[in-house]
Amino acid sequence: MSADESRTSRVLTDAAAMSSAAASASARRLTRLLGGEERTRVILVLAAVLGLSGADVATVGASASALRSGLHITNTDIGLLVTVSSLVGALATLPFGVLADRVTRTRILGGTIVLWGAAMLWSATASNFHELLWTRVFLGAVTASAGPIVASLVGDWFGSWERGRIYGVILAGEYIGAGVGFAVTGNISALSWRAAFVVLALPAFALAVAVWRLREPQRGGLGVLAHESRPPPPEAAAGEDGQQETDAQRVARERGVTPDPELVVPPREARRMSLVRASKYVLRVRTNVILILASACGYYFLAGLQTFGLEFSKEQYGIDQGVASSLLLVVGGGALLGTLAGGSVGDWLLKRGRLNARILTPAFAATATVALFIPAIFTRQAVTAVPYLVGAAFFLGSQNPPLDAARLDIMPPLLWGRAEAVRTLLRSLAMALAPLLFGAVSDHVFGGGRSGLQWTFAIMLLPLAASAWLLFKGRETYPRDVATAAASSEAPGLPRPRVGT
Repeated sequence: MSADESRTSRVLTDAAAMSSAAASASARRLTRLLGGEERTRVILVLAAVLGLSGADVATVGASASALRSGLHITNTDIGLLVTVSSLVGALATLPFGVLADRVTRTRILGGTIVLWGAAMLWSATASNFHELLWTRVFLGAVTASAGPIVASLVGDWFGSWERGRIYGVILAGEYIGAGVGFAVTGNISALSWRAAFVVLALPAFALAVAVWRLREPQRGGLGVLAHESRPPPPEAAAGEDGQQETDAQRVARERGVTPDPELVVPPREARRMSLVRASKYVLRVRTNVILILASACGYYFLAGLQTFGLEFSKEQYGIDQGVASSLLLVVGGGALLGTLAGGSVGDWLLKRGRLNARILTPAFAATATVALFIPAIFTRQAVTAVPYLVGAAFFLGSQNPPLDAARLDIMPPLLWGRAEAVRTLLRSLAMALAPLLFGAVSDHVFGGGRSGLQWTFAIMLLPLAASAWLLFKGRETYPRDVATAAASSEAPGLPRPRVGT
């Protein structure tokens, strides 16, 4: 070996060693930040579950041009692909919500992820639009397990005082997955949309194994992994069946907020509720209805953005596929940072006695989202649009973690799975309509093309504004519903609540 070859070999070896050391150091820092090895593994696996779902939806939008040319379809057909999948998923969420409250959740989730991968591979083999549509129907049915099972697991694995922050990290996986869908599989789809679906399917099988290996947590909102982060506050009380009082419930108790006696449901009663009775119950909790509607409005706009954001960027700013994918990756980075920040801000304010913190944080964020999206939609220059888009994405992403944590505060733990199923059903209906309406309004109301998408996005900001208004209204009902959930955990002897038959 010559001297030059020897030096090159040493340089490559040193570079590899430095990269390995940096990766190990980053892994150690992440483990310390998240509070221990098991906590880190659980959080990253749940984030990957949502990431896989987000990547699939984004891949359809990022592959829109290739799908249109390859299968000879329109924007309306692209929207229909996502809409059908979401509608089927919305209906399938209900039985998965029942399973989330009654069976081993990690086994069910791992098994359905295997079917996700199979459905994605099936999508890659579709020879026409109708066959691809059937693959999306099957995919929607099996991906429905994620919402209620992940919510139930988060509530039982982590303490109430940190759920906003934990939800932020887990939901960040959804944005990372969407970024992968736009930037990675979107670029692959420029060569072959079939290859994009194959690349997306392969990680699903490894993820299924990782989920299967997670231990099933004890039910009741005990936060069985919370001790590795910090112990619960000494004033936190445990109710019937060991259910743990949340920070919001503690603050409500300290302020003397009274529960609604009509909605107090003992743990044993909650466990026995049928899906119909549980659905009626969760829809009688006024704050829950407000949070469902607000969340649905936000996800409605996000679904349209995921499906047509890449196409809009290319047409509106006059850039090619690669630049548009990079732009959306930067915007996704803003959403990712917002997701990580939103939950932490809500937790921080709640610890300092702001009972409505997990409502006010997303309310102000929704308002800022609308204000920042307006100039981004109407400018024609990508450079000018970037700061507005990043800021809007930041506040859009910051809404969901505190909202998800708030929903756990207002529901008895033994109803978390079914409550999340009802929420996901209604949210999914909004998400299912979004791509179809975005595409149809763009094509048939505003005449298609660049201006069609521009005005469609402008009109679709109205649901985001409605979300902000609803959340500000939620301040009035949230304290009492928090107190009611706390009373439900401490009420073994109360009569059956009147929540339907």
